[in-house]
Amino acid sequence: MQDLAAIAMGSLALAAVGGYLLGSIPFGVILTRAAGAGDVRNIGSGNIGATNVLRTGRKDLAAATLILDAGKGAVALILARWLLGSELAGAVAGGAAFLGHLFPVWLGFKGGKGVATFFGLLLAAHWPLGLLAAATWLTVAFALRYSSLAALVAAAAAPVYSLLPVSALGLPTSRALTVLAVFTAALIYIRHHENIGRLLKGAEPRIGASKA
Repeated sequence: MQDLAAIAMGSLALAAVGGYLLGSIPFGVILTRAAGAGDVRNIGSGNIGATNVLRTGRKDLAAATLILDAGKGAVALILARWLLGSELAGAVAGGAAFLGHLFPVWLGFKGGKGVATFFGLLLAAHWPLGLLAAATWLTVAFALRYSSLAALVAAAAAPVYSLLPVSALGLPTSRALTVLAVFTAALIYIRHHENIGRLLKGAEPRIGASKA
């Protein structure tokens, strides 16, 4: 029994390491450099995510960054869940990929804010939950025109949605999924602390507003 437990722990550790390495790939930096658009870390907010990549004026690079940042979390979760046959393994790999995106070792642990990776994870882990979270983001963003606030509300709502009965979501959820939702939501709030401060002061720019 101890050998089996050790094997299980070893498998989860490998899933975590693999997920982190996959999640830490800084696609925003790679794509902008490869396209000759400079280093995205020296543009706008300095963030490596799709929103800041858009400030280079390259919508194609921003779209590619969005898809790849969402996809790397989804791939990490799906691969671990498939290879190890465990929802827990998928959640561990997905959470590690999310952590890798926020704190990539290749960039001195200075990464993105994780919104795209967050939605990719939720859609891969439990697509009805991912759609609910995405609908929440769209509703808040359309009504109030704050991208950061929409992300914060969607992140806070995701753990609550994961606790809804099966009849509401269409597919059964798991405790591992709820823990993953709580973990990623907490990190999103940490990475958005500057946005939260600006929102409280009424200084956060709205979607579509011109920047000085």
